[in-house]
Amino acid sequence: MKKFKIKSGDTVKVLAGDHKGSEGKVLQILRDKDRVLVEGVNMVSKHTKPSAANPQGGIVKKEASLHISNLALIENGEAVKVGYKVEEGKKIRFSKKSDKAI
Repeated sequence: MKKFKIKSGDTVKVLAGDHKGSEGKVLQILRDKDRVLVEGVNMVSKHTKPSAANPQGGIVKKEASLHISNLALIENGEAVKVGYKVEEGKKIRFSKKSDKAI
């Protein structure tokens, strides 16, 4: 299984692409495709057929995935790189900019 330095629930900033500079919370990580869903970023219109759950059907706005390499974790309003270190027998994530645990 692939390991990523960004986890669900983290606040991230988009570094490249059409949505460069946008910030949002990570909703889901798609490990097999190296992609991430970020809240309110890369919104697409999806046409849905009427169904029992949605009898009206119509056009629904939802988030599309972004490649994980185009994202950076945000700490105190700034994009930071993430590292790992072992403290007291536990592996923790830390910010390489401030050297503080995340």
